[in-house]
Amino acid sequence: MAEQPILMFDSGVGGLTVLREARVLMPDRRFVYVADDAAFPYGAWEEPALRAHMLDLFAVLLERYRPEISVIACNTASTLVIDDLRRRFPGHPFVGTVPAIKPAAERTRSGLVSVLATPGTVKRQYTRDLIRQWASKCHVRLVGSERLASLAEVYMRDGFVDEEQVKAEIAPCFVEQEGRRTDIVVLACTHYPFLANRMRKTAPWPVDWLDPAEAIARRALSLVDGRPRPLESANGGEPDIAVFTSGKPDFAARRLMQGFGLTVAV
Repeated sequence: MAEQPILMFDSGVGGLTVLREARVLMPDRRFVYVADDAAFPYGAWEEPALRAHMLDLFAVLLERYRPEISVIACNTASTLVIDDLRRRFPGHPFVGTVPAIKPAAERTRSGLVSVLATPGTVKRQYTRDLIRQWASKCHVRLVGSERLASLAEVYMRDGFVDEEQVKAEIAPCFVEQEGRRTDIVVLACTHYPFLANRMRKTAPWPVDWLDPAEAIARRALSLVDGRPRPLESANGGEPDIAVFTSGKPDFAARRLMQGFGLTVAV
């Protein structure tokens, strides 16, 4: 029987931050990375249409790749559709990605926390419920960035990004209040850690940028059975692959995936 892979899903390249951590924790597993580039960016979708799109797409993906688990490495998709996916496919384990509000509330010293996310994640009731549950004693600013995910895509593909644009997008995260300053910014989109160095460079003062990738990977690890690959599979089995839903990845996207050790599926 063929080895069941772990399916890693995102609207674009952001889920590669999670894949990178998952490989550290699960070096003997096989991965299928799905970039839903045909539908990127998700923020431009109306919620009912995106929900229907995701459910239909996963019906195809689960049938085609038969993964052991699926990791939704996208805050926008997870906060909208993770419960629907679990209801639609009750026998299949899903790992979602939600803003790291609980650890931010536990770590902050100033009590001022910002959540940097896509507009879709910011407006979701799911996000507000997390704040009410875990950060009621903190001042939490929700910052919906229209452009950062696209800037991260450009940076990862082309190796260059306009730092002034990054600076403008993160500026609302920084709050001064009664002698206190924001000290934690939650990166509530898996694309954003790719720009973390540019964010640190352009930020008005140092903060802790909270990247959820490792926590997501650890949750995935907890759900797989932990058995190593068979020796023959590890030495010469099927490669880790990248799937683009458009079917038309450009040269830069192919090069990026190859850099992450992924074979682009034809």
